[in-house]
Amino acid sequence: MAFSTGNSSSGPMADINVTPLVDVMLVLLIIFMITTPLMNHKTKVELPRAFLVTDLSKPKEAVTTAPITISVKANGQLFMDDSLITQGDLESRLAVAAQKTPQPPLNIRGDRTTPMKIVADITKMAQTAGMLDIGYVTVRPKPGEQE
Repeated sequence: MAFSTGNSSSGPMADINVTPLVDVMLVLLIIFMITTPLMNHKTKVELPRAFLVTDLSKPKEAVTTAPITISVKANGQLFMDDSLITQGDLESRLAVAAQKTPQPPLNIRGDRTTPMKIVADITKMAQTAGMLDIGYVTVRPKPGEQE
């Protein structure tokens, strides 16, 4: 019950009592202070570095090279950048491309009916040649489309 202090009106006070609000806020503050240190990761892991910077005074320019595209038909025909190529020729060209700095990315496009073994053989051939950035080109299905 609130009492008036010197007002001529005899009605109740219309002021908001902020004491319960302050009490709730202090309890929440204490809860967050206690639980925040518990949210850290317990397992300490030293994550690998993406690259080593040897000279900070010279920023490296981002040089991009055109990707090499290898297309594989279902019958095993190989196309490197839209020109027909033999498997032996492909091996030698990949070895040369692997020596370039920066190394171009390799995109492998397989026909929908191409056996996975052929694509895996080309991937292994590229890895043996020293290619590091190997990707597979696919088509994103349209919404509502199912295979």
